[in-house]
Amino acid sequence: MTTSLISTKEPFLQLKDHLTYPESGVLSKVIWKSEFCQYSLFCLAANTEISEHTSTRHATVQVLEGIGLLTLNGEEIALKPGVLIFMEANAPHALAATSNLAFVLTLSSAS
Repeated sequence: MTTSLISTKEPFLQLKDHLTYPESGVLSKVIWKSEFCQYSLFCLAANTEISEHTSTRHATVQVLEGIGLLTLNGEEIALKPGVLIFMEANAPHALAATSNLAFVLTLSSAS
């Protein structure tokens, strides 16, 4: 069973209180999950790359802090606080964190 940061008993949280950067690589925490949708907090160390991949679900990325670059369907998108990106299911994408980078990833059913 996956532990969530949020629950029906405590339906709110301050995301900044949960930002923890690893020395290298990626740290992710599930904020909330159901059979149709999942919200996760991702913290990437500076100079971390996630190689190109796809997902069978629709996704959004909402950048909280840091900078980086998302390549989506071959197009480069600058990541900085406030940026929100929608990715359709099966869209090839990759990510590179220039500095420590935090974002909320939302996955939802494609149908």
